[in-house]
Amino acid sequence: MVAIAYAFVSTRLPDVDSLVGLLDGVRAHGAFVLRMVLDPPWSMRIQDEAPLTLICVTDGAAVLSPDGDTAPIHLTAGDVALARGAGHYVLADSATTSPQVVIHPGQRCTTVSGEDLKFAMALGVRTWGNSETGATRAVVGAYEGHSAVSQRLLGALPNVAILRATEWDSQLPQLLSAEAVADGPGQEAFLDRLLDLLLLDFLRTWFGRPGTAPSWWTAESDTVVGPTLRLMYNNPAYPWTVANLAAASGSSRAAFARRFTALVGEPPIAFLTAWRLALAADLLDASEATIATVARHVGYSTPFALSTAFKRANGISPAAYRARRGVG
Repeated sequence: MVAIAYAFVSTRLPDVDSLVGLLDGVRAHGAFVLRMVLDPPWSMRIQDEAPLTLICVTDGAAVLSPDGDTAPIHLTAGDVALARGAGHYVLADSATTSPQVVIHPGQRCTTVSGEDLKFAMALGVRTWGNSETGATRAVVGAYEGHSAVSQRLLGALPNVAILRATEWDSQLPQLLSAEAVADGPGQEAFLDRLLDLLLLDFLRTWFGRPGTAPSWWTAESDTVVGPTLRLMYNNPAYPWTVANLAAASGSSRAAFARRFTALVGEPPIAFLTAWRLALAADLLDASEATIATVARHVGYSTPFALSTAFKRANGISPAAYRARRGVG
């Protein structure tokens, strides 16, 4: 099972860029990592609703068929799929094979009729399938926690993003598959970090392709706007204004505001406000810090000021948001 780990702003290292900053809310902790070994015919319906799942085909081939009118996606050895949990899908040896297995929330595995398969298809440490010598092998890592901070980044992805073996040169899928079956001291923590590295490598490669990165991502390379984005990511509690951001960038207030809005897609203070409120939401979710403490960490002088902005953006107060998540 993957939880989400968070750190207060004051614990961050300096010079966080957009990828690191926006992945701040996604950290594997006690990761759900599973190696699958399968022979045809096989088919499983994935409806676990995990917000983020990495599927790495290391041997053989598979077909991923999202619900709806989307065409089946054929995967071969070395291909990696990143599913955002925006919909259910079928993973199978062929698009014509009917599902035999259903993966439910919490990674509960049953037959189509509901019979439990947790142990029936177990093949060893973190290994599952219908054959110990299966021709198709894949390793799956699922993140099950939610993060408001990372939603801006992950929301820029399609429901299913694919990197082909020919598009990147990463040994991480094979390494994760090999380590999934190990069972020594600290192994869960090691798998956590491997899964995080794989996600980081995938996203860096994906957004590095022409035409795939959102405007705020590419804006970070701008010599004027980029440094101010990093200032906001690293120091959300600072009383930023358009004037002092412009001064930090070495440009006039009007010129900076126009350039930032054109490149990022929204004005500087609107971007900063969204960043602060996302950080606040994650802190409310994952800590028992008082609302006053959360407010100070994200740049609001009083709990009332945070509550007003938070309710305007989310429709509910910070206290109600926390109560809905069952924290504190």
